[in-house]
Amino acid sequence: MEPQIPVIRDVDRGVAKLMPDVDRPRGWLLTVDGSPQSYVDLDAPDHLEFEYTRRVAHVLDVFAEEGAPLDVLHLGGGALTLPRYVAARRPGSRQDVVEADRGLLALVAERLPLPPGSGISVHGADARAWLEAAPADSADVLIADVFGGARVPAHLTTAEYARAAERVLRPSGIYLANLADSAPFAFLRSQLAAFARVFEELVLIAEPSVLRGRRFGNAVVVAAHRPVDTAALARRTAADAFPARVEHGRALVRFIGDAVPVADAAAVPSPEPPDGAFSIG
Repeated sequence: MEPQIPVIRDVDRGVAKLMPDVDRPRGWLLTVDGSPQSYVDLDAPDHLEFEYTRRVAHVLDVFAEEGAPLDVLHLGGGALTLPRYVAARRPGSRQDVVEADRGLLALVAERLPLPPGSGISVHGADARAWLEAAPADSADVLIADVFGGARVPAHLTTAEYARAAERVLRPSGIYLANLADSAPFAFLRSQLAAFARVFEELVLIAEPSVLRGRRFGNAVVVAAHRPVDTAALARRTAADAFPARVEHGRALVRFIGDAVPVADAAAVPSPEPPDGAFSIG
């Protein structure tokens, strides 16, 4: 096999780079303006390199019977890591991926094509607009992983957005979001407060060092109307190479404290990561 070479291309929202992994013959890292977006191994679509993607996968594995197909809506596409994972582990799933950067979608389709019959449909559109137009009770799972550069866009951080997400999910469905913040967690706490208003169950997954305020990092928010098996989830996340903590119940209520949801009119993007928080190469 000939050695893979990096691909650099201007896309709608910056400069995208696809960099080959020297340790995995068909593994690729996608960055946009230096910020890591996705990792994909075309030979092993269920290989998840980023810690937060593994945490999302743990939630899916606990949420639904092994191998059971799901109807999934992904807000944010990148290189389609999680859609590929679901397609590989849950054949027959129907998945819609909404990504605003059409140039990025074209690059991924060209260089990292989906296998035939994947059940994944990709749409170049704004995530919030798509969500508000989607049919009610149409998804088992909604995964939000939308970053403009390294920040979550303002219109995906509000109370109105949380209500729109709840409307699209079936009563038995589950919402997952990849967010990033650091102490004192004003952004993360406001997001949790927004989803606590519309869902009965709320779970937070993050590394202990992030929760202790020692560094800026990712946190996965989980919301549902039915109980989440937090004990099973905690066992899975604790066994990772980079263990995470699962917060729920009273501990999560204390974490949210007096935070309140943000309305559309007052929304701002998520915090700018400090220099070097996620950037590579």
